[in-house]
Amino acid sequence: MEVTGLSAPTVTVFISSSLNSFRSEKRYSRSLTIAEFKCKLELVVGSPASCMELELYGADEKFCSKLDQEDALLGSYPVDDGCRIHVIDHSGASLGEYEDVSKVEKYSISQEAYDQRQDSVRSFLKRSKLGRYNEEERAQQEAETTQRLTEEKAQASAILVGSRCEVRAPGQPPRRGTVMYVGLTDFKPGYWIGVRFDEPLGKNDGSVNGKRYFECQAKYGAFFKPSVVTVGDFPEEDYGLDEM
Repeated sequence: MEVTGLSAPTVTVFISSSLNSFRSEKRYSRSLTIAEFKCKLELVVGSPASCMELELYGADEKFCSKLDQEDALLGSYPVDDGCRIHVIDHSGASLGEYEDVSKVEKYSISQEAYDQRQDSVRSFLKRSKLGRYNEEERAQQEAETTQRLTEEKAQASAILVGSRCEVRAPGQPPRRGTVMYVGLTDFKPGYWIGVRFDEPLGKNDGSVNGKRYFECQAKYGAFFKPSVVTVGDFPEEDYGLDEM
């Protein structure tokens, strides 16, 4: 059976701090010295242990005493479950002091001076012909992108808005619907086919990121690459989604 009251080996107290509006409920051993207790509080309130002043308040929020004897045990004070220990910070720090980077002096260098340095990341990339400094690789990537867009455009041109279609995306069962949009989009590069499914098997209502490409009910719309969309005589199927 759990022991409660002042004789219990541990006590649950509320911790508050003058440094911020922090308040948290924690359980501590009564056998901790006040010095050890302050060290544990460092991780909770962020104040240095050497700069802490501790005040004990009862469960009724009335001041009881200061915890000012470093070698005294926490349990030697009238600390009971529901009490509050308030940490007064004397370090001189203020809330957000170390998060405000606008107060940090910044080192700046001109682009021309940076280009002259031999120990910079940019210099290493140039010497190694990596990333955007690898002209051959960049040219190859651009050629592949152009070829992919050309192929997608040719595939998309054969798909007309209003056509019945079947979508066969990898790892998903075939779904039928109507082509509602063909062309480029803002959400991803390349050519996309907007489909309104016959049943709520989609992801949207014909809009993505606040831009509308076509109209349909929620969960009836979706976008696919032309390669997975086949147009033809695909009558509506009953997916049985309305059955109980």
